[in-house]
Amino acid sequence: MFKKNWLLLKNTGISPYIWTVLAILPFYFILQSPSTIKIVIGITLTLLFFLIYQFAFRSKGWTVYLWTVILIGFSAAATSLYSYVYFAFFLAYLIGNIKNRIPFLTLYFIHLVSTAAAINVKIILQEELFMKQLPFVLIILISVILLPFSLRFRKERGQLEEKLEDANKRISELVKLEERQRIARDLHDTLGQKLSLIGLKSDLARKLIYKDPEKAKAELKDVQQTARTALNEVRKMVANMRGIRLKDEIPRVKQILKAAQIQFVAKGDGTLTDVSPLTENILSMCLKEAVNNVVKHSRASTCTIAIEQSEKESVLIVHDNGLAAPNTIDLTKGSGLMGMKERLEFVNGRLEIAVKDGTTLTITVPNTAKVIGREEMR
Repeated sequence: MFKKNWLLLKNTGISPYIWTVLAILPFYFILQSPSTIKIVIGITLTLLFFLIYQFAFRSKGWTVYLWTVILIGFSAAATSLYSYVYFAFFLAYLIGNIKNRIPFLTLYFIHLVSTAAAINVKIILQEELFMKQLPFVLIILISVILLPFSLRFRKERGQLEEKLEDANKRISELVKLEERQRIARDLHDTLGQKLSLIGLKSDLARKLIYKDPEKAKAELKDVQQTARTALNEVRKMVANMRGIRLKDEIPRVKQILKAAQIQFVAKGDGTLTDVSPLTENILSMCLKEAVNNVVKHSRASTCTIAIEQSEKESVLIVHDNGLAAPNTIDLTKGSGLMGMKERLEFVNGRLEIAVKDGTTLTITVPNTAKVIGREEMR
């Protein structure tokens, strides 16, 4: 049970030791009271606070707001009666976990005003016990101001990241489905009719082989020609599947960035000249990998893709205005950069990375790429 609660405190993002100290600390302040009745009231108030705090976290709907208002009253009372202001920290964390925007803002301002008022009253009265802990009181007041919004933004960011991941998975599935349907259509259009024709002509040739051998030979010749035509078309279809044109990859990249709510800026239409199909295919795969890294790691708002071509080489530039991904500079680790580098080496290309105002990947390949042989690679 203790281990479970300890892990639960760790998951809050705040050290469990801080929670433990703040939970024990009110009893120190309560025991400073000279009156036994006041001590009993203080202990009862503290136990009720933590009991209702548990109810508030487990409750749903309007009861959460009711418990929170009651807890705000307990916190103000503890500050006024016992100079213990640290219940406000517990409440700041609780309010930061409220999902609905209007109740969150309402309770946030109620809590902030009540805490600030109780602190100001204590400062005006110049109570000795309160004034001794004034630096810590100011820290708590800052926490009351900042912690709820920090928690809320962190949760919203986590939800957005989950939605983005789900959207990427759906896009990936849709792309796979579309590719399967395209392959099915191509196979049906390419092979379906020709295989049917081969079957019909083969049956006809079988029937004519004794009645009219010459005509049977002609039909078999047609079967042979049709089979060769079908084989050539299948080879072309496979070649098209293997090769991805850069200009065809740009719309897919734009769709992925749009789903990730990243603005797409293009410089160049993606049309390349004097570049081999293999080189262009590698450029397309590198572009896809680079954009995937932008979506997964950069937290960027804009991604710019520029394609430049000179007489000797073609350059693909991918720039984002976000954060540099972990291990971005080290090409031997993570982010698919090593795979990009290996692909580019195969066509004598190179990859350069610059981290300034975001991350810039510069991919350069020669226009007439020569494939490196196994011996050269060694």
